[in-house]
Amino acid sequence: MIRFLKALILLPVAIVVVLLAVANRDAVTLSLDPFSPEPVFSVVLPLYVVVFGAVALGILVGGVGSWLSQGTTRQRARFHRREADRLAMEAASLKTFGAPAPTPSYPGVGSQAALPAPAGR
Repeated sequence: MIRFLKALILLPVAIVVVLLAVANRDAVTLSLDPFSPEPVFSVVLPLYVVVFGAVALGILVGGVGSWLSQGTTRQRARFHRREADRLAMEAASLKTFGAPAPTPSYPGVGSQAALPAPAGR
């Protein structure tokens, strides 16, 4: 089922990518110097390479930005995971030694844990 859905999505995307590459084979000059009439660094590439490169760069920058913005969430998750592991180890050690759970003892209270009934009016 998953393979079918993957093929259903990726096949039209692949067709569009191939059509875009075939339709935009003309060479364009990519220059990183906008102020010079004769740029020192320029590259002549097919237009589809420039478009695919820009899309890939956008995906990369977006992924890095998303990863950086989730840093505090990952930090909290690590803290809670360590705390849960510590508590699980503590519970396991208490089970191993068979230590009974501590019962609170209050001065002046006998074996009766309930409050007395209120006096009638």
